[in-house]
Amino acid sequence: MQQDILINWSPQESRVAVVEQGAVQELQVERTLERGLVGNVYLGKVVRVLPGMQSAFIDIGLDRAAFLHVADLISTINSRHSDSDVPASGSPAAAPVAPSVQPIERQIFEGQSLMVQVLKDPMGTKGARLTGQISIAGRLLVFLPQDNHIGVSQKIPQRQREELRQRLQALNADLGGGFILRTNAEEASDAELSDDIAYLRKTWARIKDASTRLPPASVLHQDLDLLQRVMRDMVVEGTQSIRIDSREQFEKLKTFVGEFMPATLPKLQLYTGERPIFDLFNIDEEIAKALGRRVDLKSGGYLIIDQTEALTTVDVNTGGYVGARNFDDTIFKTNLEASQAIARQLRLRNLGGIVIVDFIDMVKDNHRDAVLAEFQKQLARDRIKTAVNGFSALGLLEMTRKRTRESLAHQLCEPCSACSGKGVVKTARSVTYDILREILREARQFNPREFRVVASPKVIELFLDEESQHLAGLSDFIGKPVSLQAEAAMAQEQYDIVLL
Repeated sequence: MQQDILINWSPQESRVAVVEQGAVQELQVERTLERGLVGNVYLGKVVRVLPGMQSAFIDIGLDRAAFLHVADLISTINSRHSDSDVPASGSPAAAPVAPSVQPIERQIFEGQSLMVQVLKDPMGTKGARLTGQISIAGRLLVFLPQDNHIGVSQKIPQRQREELRQRLQALNADLGGGFILRTNAEEASDAELSDDIAYLRKTWARIKDASTRLPPASVLHQDLDLLQRVMRDMVVEGTQSIRIDSREQFEKLKTFVGEFMPATLPKLQLYTGERPIFDLFNIDEEIAKALGRRVDLKSGGYLIIDQTEALTTVDVNTGGYVGARNFDDTIFKTNLEASQAIARQLRLRNLGGIVIVDFIDMVKDNHRDAVLAEFQKQLARDRIKTAVNGFSALGLLEMTRKRTRESLAHQLCEPCSACSGKGVVKTARSVTYDILREILREARQFNPREFRVVASPKVIELFLDEESQHLAGLSDFIGKPVSLQAEAAMAQEQYDIVLL
């Protein structure tokens, strides 16, 4: 499938859109202030060794010293020998504690320079968490320069692991260093693996060179930013063009691509058009749609997509579609169109984890089989690993999609301050009854001169009109006056009962 990649860059935010056949299929956003330090390599300086905690504090040039535990020192690397210890992603992972680990005070000393990598970002009053085991992520592989073990992601089927391991050993013969084959290396050719090996070794050579030239507390290697990761991970044979609207970033990408992936260089273009680059395919409009629950289909049907912590649900509805000659055909054609739209929405919104799709019930088995086949065909275009379990006994289609990063909605949105993410709020009448019950509860415990209700204008209006009789009856029952005060800043469910 041919694709175009559009990059919109600004000092505060980078946005990338993948366009296929004129439609946006994937969006990625990275904000400058939200970029973490995980994966960065530093030449640290040991500022304090704590034998009692078997840890040390390392100066890597941040406001607070970073934390290094003895279990994360290089001496524990060679204790890893099983695939169960191999991370499925390319992120650095702490090595497990081995029984033969020497005390930290025998391994490092104050004032020593030490190459370290960030495992966890600083949080609150805590400094960054470090490891002495360096790992460098590529598109297909993770390079472990201080290890000689070759591991394979557990998510690759068992029958393929040994074959992949042998292929990689043949390509890496006598060169030293260890590798982890990432999940997306499952179908990789020898040429693609060789390219990734060359890229990773070149990166490691640059890190080692920098460690001999730079002073302690210096950055030796920064994990790739979004634009560089796009070049590494998203450019495929079918990529026709990569257009970017920043001359400064275009020159940086030219240097990066020219050094690590020169075959991609002809596809990289500087966009100089008058219209914003994302306007070429109405991408901002697509982003707005991707943040909503409802997705309209061309036929008149629609999808309702709800994302929860545990799973994502997709409900398919016929809506106003009446184009087919009979009802069964109407359902079939709606479900076929929906299968294409759902696959696109999963990529566009980057929805991961368990996904449950409630297609419209189909009576004919051949219709159900055709919809499933079309859905699997559309999912095959997704570069993120998916697995479809087929229809359940209840007629629901169950699938999973690997989580790679936060969904688009979680990146760009936050829970509503009025409903706290529930998606609904109590009616004004329900709130008035809550208030009446709360006043009665307070009257049994306290003896104020007066109760004052402070609430949203809509609630106060209801008390003054339809609920005035109930409020007056309560006031007579407790023997205290109840006054009302409207507060425009209050949400509908918010209220205060002031005792005067």
